[in-house]
Amino acid sequence: MHEELVLGTTNAGKVRELAALLEPHGIRVVSLRECPGSVSVDETGTTFAANADLKASQQASALSRWVLAEDSGLCVDALGGAPGIHSARFSAGGDDANNSLLLERLAAVPATARGAHYACHAALSDPFGAIVARSQGTCHGSISTVPGGSGGFGYDPLFIVPEYHRSFGELAPEVKGVISHRARAMRAILPAILRHLAR
Repeated sequence: MHEELVLGTTNAGKVRELAALLEPHGIRVVSLRECPGSVSVDETGTTFAANADLKASQQASALSRWVLAEDSGLCVDALGGAPGIHSARFSAGGDDANNSLLLERLAAVPATARGAHYACHAALSDPFGAIVARSQGTCHGSISTVPGGSGGFGYDPLFIVPEYHRSFGELAPEVKGVISHRARAMRAILPAILRHLAR
């Protein structure tokens, strides 16, 4: 018997990716959309790790359930690590507006200087709000000059993975599910999830 795990997000793309990673291990996951009583968490941390802790701990305390939360984003070398923790709110709009602003900011940057990486920090909280495990994962690549593909979400159409010479938006979900920052962070924290939730 496994306990149910709440994913500390309402982002449908993230829920899909996390469910695909966890459900083969018998861990049933639900998103915050399915949890009456979830709270709005102010992401006041100055790092991905701090924000992951905040989201996991506060939701777990509010729901009295196990919660896995993560904070992730894109860090572009030529922009001094921006958008970083502000990735989702880089522009005033959604994904398309964020991607347009990123291309605008990098317009004068040559292809050889467009290095970037995705970062993900995850935190697992017990039902009392105590963080019992943390992990992190990164995926390095570069930023294209034009979007490619319609898969993924966020900055995926612009993020080129050098080993594949394609963007995350062009890669099959199965491939992204192995090499992405989120996949690496989840694999790292999976033993802790199984240890705490398997009954």
